[in-house]
Amino acid sequence: MRMHSVENRFIAIVIGALLVFVAPLFFFFLVLSSDRVARERLKHTEVLMQANAQALGKPIWDFDLDSIAQIVETLRAGANINYLHIRDTSGLINIREPEVAPSPDAIQSIVTADILHRTNEGIRKVGTAEIAIARDGPFSRFSTDELALFSIFLFAVGTLFTAAIIGNRITIIRPLMRLTAAIEATRRLGSRHHVDWMSNDEMGHLAHNFNEMQIRLEREENELKLAHARTTEIYNKTPAMLFSTDRDNCITAVSDYWLIATGYSRDAVIGHSFTNFVDAADHLIYRDRHQSGRTSTGICEVTVRFHRADGTVMDVLVLETGLATDDAGTETTLSVMTDVTDLKEAESRNLRQAITDHLTGLLNRQGFESVLCELIHKAEIENQTLACLFLDLDRFKWINDNLGHAVGDEVLCQVANRLRDQLRFNDVVARLGGDEFAVLLLSPEAAPLAVDVGNRLCTALKEPIFVNGSRLNVSASIGIAVYPDHAATAADLLQKSDMAMYARKRGGKNGTQVFHDDIVDIARRRLEIEQCIEQGLREGQFDAYLQPIVSLSDGRVAGFEALMRLCHPQNGVLSPNEIIGVAEENGSIGKIGDVILEKAIRDLAAISALDGMANCYLAANFSPLQFEPSLPSRLAALLLDCGVTPSRIVVEITEAVLMLDNPVIRQTLDALTELGCKIALDDFGTGYSSLSYLNRFPVDIVKVDQSFIRSLDSSEQSISAKSRTLIEGIRMISHQMGCVVVAEGIETEAERQALEEMGIDLGQGFLFSEPLPFHELIQTLDVAERTRGQSGSH
Repeated sequence: MRMHSVENRFIAIVIGALLVFVAPLFFFFLVLSSDRVARERLKHTEVLMQANAQALGKPIWDFDLDSIAQIVETLRAGANINYLHIRDTSGLINIREPEVAPSPDAIQSIVTADILHRTNEGIRKVGTAEIAIARDGPFSRFSTDELALFSIFLFAVGTLFTAAIIGNRITIIRPLMRLTAAIEATRRLGSRHHVDWMSNDEMGHLAHNFNEMQIRLEREENELKLAHARTTEIYNKTPAMLFSTDRDNCITAVSDYWLIATGYSRDAVIGHSFTNFVDAADHLIYRDRHQSGRTSTGICEVTVRFHRADGTVMDVLVLETGLATDDAGTETTLSVMTDVTDLKEAESRNLRQAITDHLTGLLNRQGFESVLCELIHKAEIENQTLACLFLDLDRFKWINDNLGHAVGDEVLCQVANRLRDQLRFNDVVARLGGDEFAVLLLSPEAAPLAVDVGNRLCTALKEPIFVNGSRLNVSASIGIAVYPDHAATAADLLQKSDMAMYARKRGGKNGTQVFHDDIVDIARRRLEIEQCIEQGLREGQFDAYLQPIVSLSDGRVAGFEALMRLCHPQNGVLSPNEIIGVAEENGSIGKIGDVILEKAIRDLAAISALDGMANCYLAANFSPLQFEPSLPSRLAALLLDCGVTPSRIVVEITEAVLMLDNPVIRQTLDALTELGCKIALDDFGTGYSSLSYLNRFPVDIVKVDQSFIRSLDSSEQSISAKSRTLIEGIRMISHQMGCVVVAEGIETEAERQALEEMGIDLGQGFLFSEPLPFHELIQTLDVAERTRGQSGSH
């Protein structure tokens, strides 16, 4: 930058003051003085003119040319007269000096006078005289003395001006030049120079303050250099990958640890964009870090893949501070880069573990739900359909309970492999938990594809599974729902396929079921029943209805079967089959069974007070879920509390309970037998292996299924004859094994007579009585007892 001289400015100021103030005053003085001299000369010329005009009167009258010439010469010698013109009135005399009149510009003023002469006749005008005064210069009007005064004034002004310049140079310019030289030397050489000037004035004070400032700045500069050296050492020696970038994201500094960790040299990275070292796939992430990665503290946080000098890639976490301006005016950032490769690998591993089933290697529920949402989004974009197959193994609990969880785990692994084998490479299969699996099929026509795949999966699972030399058979119930035909969301799709699977289980298991609207009604009905069960348990709405079991030989009541009933205050008595099925699914069957068993035993204790009822027994149905190790002790305590002997309790079990071959069930049955309870095999004859159960389990009573009893009245003689033969065979085998035979579902007198003729011991059915609540049963028994008594008296 061009520097303006203080001295030049001072001279300019002084000259300006002379021009603005002194020069106008001097010029005004000159003008006034010139006007004064001009007036004095004009007045002198006029006086001279008047005097000579009077002198010319007589010569002109006398026509004395010589006298006229002398007078003209006298006038012509006057100061500043450059033209003279004299003429008489007669026109004889016309004198011009010089002959040619000057130009008007050379004439200052013209003085004219009449020439008069006194005659006898009086004063007469004899002529005129005209004098032209020459125009003078501004200084020509002044005398020598005046010009000398003017010269002295100008000399004084010049002397004052020169003295001001010299004084300014000595007192101001010289110390300023030394100050400027010190500043320039400090700027160029970098060292703190001092001003060598001592004076007891403002400039001396300024020089003193400057020297003190230089001393202080030198001390602070040394401290800053020391601090910078320490900071640089800390920057380089800190065991962290530190680096700085400018506004254009170019690297301006890196720490030694950064160079060691990345393998680069400092020259190879300084001045290069940091993005050059970031993996191309992460360029957009790194570019948008200020928008998406800024934390509440103002620090930008971003994780990218960084290429080392040897070509390897590491995952790094970059924490970047906000922009700051250094001494040179450059905006820079300070960032720390941390190698998080191991952490990212651990996160990926944890993510895989979080979304993967550790046993089968399939997706777990969390991973499945994530993929389900993605595929639904993809189906929307690509205008495709998505089928969800919900698969549940039918007999897996039996395998776990009887063969152990290790065998169950191996079965699950083999099932998972079979599922994979039947699917395309891009189909999704997951284990949702326990023995539940799910499959996702994305296709333009997913519904028929899902049915085909579901059938193939069922066929594949029918093949025996061999584990530790054991041959196991499993099957699956599969529910199918399709997006967007059946559901609008991921959760809804999974729920609808689950509902379809349960519909398949209720319909006989081992097959596929496509979702339809009726399933929703069934599910809604199931939910209503669940709510009724919960309300019934909470408000004591469950009751034990008792149906008499009658001796076919003499008609006396031998016992009662306790049947569960739920008396809803609005819906009345609900269907037992619906309640039992739902209760077994949601696990509430145990609580219901305990309530019914306690009420039935207390009712039995009350009935025992009636005549002839002291030895009647109570048959109670038990679900497989009720056979717990604690059942015998709880039953014993209840019997003791009610005063009922265990021999009067009959535990009714179905073939399904025995087919489970569960060690816990077997131990519970043995404990109940040891307690003194009897075991009844219900619905005998409907299973393919019932005879073997008579040999393997402690059965005391066999109950012939009511389907055989109804066949006795069939209009087709062959069916009636076969039913009679089967019933007689059951009776003969049961009696030979010491079991009492009970016929269920007797509704006509002909059925009763036929069964009595075949030697069946006991029977129950609507012919004798429907299941009744306790108070109605007591009334019925009283009436029957009185009727029997009246018949005996006759």
